[in-house]
Amino acid sequence: MPRPRTHDEALRVRLLDRAGRLLSSEGAAALSLRRLAADVGTSTTAVYSLFGGKPALLRELYVEGFRRFNARLRAVEHTGDPAEDLVRIGIVYRQSALADPHLYSIMFTRVLPDFEPDADAIAESTAAFMPLVEVVREAIESGVFTQTAPDTVAITSWGLVHGLVSLELNGNLPPGMDVAGAYEDALRANVRGWLKT
Repeated sequence: MPRPRTHDEALRVRLLDRAGRLLSSEGAAALSLRRLAADVGTSTTAVYSLFGGKPALLRELYVEGFRRFNARLRAVEHTGDPAEDLVRIGIVYRQSALADPHLYSIMFTRVLPDFEPDADAIAESTAAFMPLVEVVREAIESGVFTQTAPDTVAITSWGLVHGLVSLELNGNLPPGMDVAGAYEDALRANVRGWLKT
């Protein structure tokens, strides 16, 4: 009878999530492989077996964040109305950030000051924004949005959602604010600004 595999995908995900939480709450100095292994109830050997060391673990954290983000954005059901689809993508952007705030900070801040993504990691991050670009392009080509460079619409839409989500995650919104409602209102106002009149 073969021995059960202990260094499996579930352990890999637990290690990544714990490492992300340590980094986002306590900073880069808090992340040691020994502490990470102890927190997850495994050995440093398991960490090395799964990731090969700390630099590879940090890279995998960055990539994992964008993989999850991309999967959620790709799962947005399209309605046939690209303007509405852009709003839906914006809502899922926020949901993704709230589901994995520990990865969001690694994806979009310098919580890893010495980390520089390699070409494959950059390709993963770029792929995560393609659902946004595709919907914007569809809206322009179908005549729903005004004739504007798709990159302009995509980057300004991203800036809006990123700014609002960052304020929310950092606790910088007014107390008692209907965040979800205000967020959706902002998404719809952004879309109205690009509509062809």
